[in-house]
Amino acid sequence: MRVVIAGGGTAGWMAAAALAKYFGGTVAITLVESDEIGTVGVGEATIPQIRLFNSGLGIDEREFLRETNGTIKLGIEFVDWRRRGERYFHGFGEVGRAIGLVPFHHYWLRYAGEGGELPLEEFSPNAVAAREGRFGPGAGVAGARLPASAYHFDATLYARFLRRYAEARGVTRREGKVLSCTRNGGTGFIEALEMEKGDRIAGDLFIDCTGFRALLIGETLGIDYEDWSHWLPCDRAFALPSEGRGRLDPFTRSTARGAGWQWEIPLQHRTGNGHVFASAFTDEQAALATLTGTLPGKALAEPRLLRFATGKRRRMWHGNCVALGLSSGFLEPLESTSIHLIQAGIARLLALFPDRSCDPALVEEFNRQLDFEYEAIRDFLILHYHATDREDTEFWRYCRTMAIPESLSDKMELFRASGRIVRFNTELFDVPSWLQVMWGQGLRPRTYHPMVDAAPDADLTRYIAMNAGEVRQQVDTLDLHETYIARVARAGRDTAAPAGGG
Repeated sequence: MRVVIAGGGTAGWMAAAALAKYFGGTVAITLVESDEIGTVGVGEATIPQIRLFNSGLGIDEREFLRETNGTIKLGIEFVDWRRRGERYFHGFGEVGRAIGLVPFHHYWLRYAGEGGELPLEEFSPNAVAAREGRFGPGAGVAGARLPASAYHFDATLYARFLRRYAEARGVTRREGKVLSCTRNGGTGFIEALEMEKGDRIAGDLFIDCTGFRALLIGETLGIDYEDWSHWLPCDRAFALPSEGRGRLDPFTRSTARGAGWQWEIPLQHRTGNGHVFASAFTDEQAALATLTGTLPGKALAEPRLLRFATGKRRRMWHGNCVALGLSSGFLEPLESTSIHLIQAGIARLLALFPDRSCDPALVEEFNRQLDFEYEAIRDFLILHYHATDREDTEFWRYCRTMAIPESLSDKMELFRASGRIVRFNTELFDVPSWLQVMWGQGLRPRTYHPMVDAAPDADLTRYIAMNAGEVRQQVDTLDLHETYIARVARAGRDTAAPAGGG
């Protein structure tokens, strides 16, 4: 089996590394990229699933953090999203401990309704640790339980790191630009990439990692793009690195602006910043001025403008071509899902890996699963925009009043009616994530699960206090995030291993 990956960057090299690791040399893998073609390379924030990917490859965390200038991410702080002057935290991991079939937040709803003063965030270890800038076991602490976490890292450095990993395991890199593709007249399958310099790269399975251009899946195979801009109207982003705030926060900050939002991502060597905005509600000059006027420190480069349309390909696998990354679709980076969607595509490709015939049953199952993945994440992103009290700009008035997918409307109404949150078919974001964002954006249930009323007042008081105490106890064992990163990076330098780890 010959696999040809068109395009490098994060998507291409993640795919190459995973195929090389899990097929152990039984599949011939060629990656084609050109040094003259840049990559987007601003996907600096992730969600906890990236740990599974790195762990599966046998990557040592110390080396990874050192080589990518990485830091820890405990969640996202949302500023000015519900109302100007308000903020909330979407932390990874659980919020309180469930009793039997009833999630913790139902008990907390009764507690808060009876005058309890502890806010929901006090029951999230991630929210409390992030507020105090903590992560990692403190000195002399044995067996500390770390909060659920992901990473911030330099996406360009991550791609280089994975390139070394993949090439060490037999992946062949071919330098050059792809001009076109040759297709089989009978099956319609892609047979080879035709290169600018006249050479030809043949394969049995092709992976399109050519970014927004979508050279294989779009230009060659003609698979249409399903545009979701009517629900997610932001279609531009300026990216601009800067010096930091003088501290290393273990979280991403997302600040709502008049026609979009602004990210702030702390890395070891700089802070990543960007302004995602809707061109229908502001112009590029105004958006750039908003970004440059609110940087946490001195700018370190010239701003880069990215243009996109939120949505996905109607088929992400067609014939013998699988699209990954930006060629398959794009969901704006509000919840840091871009790299996860690459990972999700790779995982499903590994699970449904075909022979040369690319049986249609495998193709259809891949597309069904990825469609669901995209649509579930889409709904979660729309929630942030739609469930808001903001009416101070035309952009926010549009978002607040726009029609939304029925799947999201049903989920919001279920929460408003009863405090219940249902997770469908192992969708990416679980109950704690929906809870924190719905509550943070101002959705309020009219009641809670009736089983909660069976708890005597004294038992409810003890249960709430126990949960708050457990969070406090866990966070108190953690060191400062800055100290942890410095220690891990130093240990990595002192015990440097060959690039790519095990």
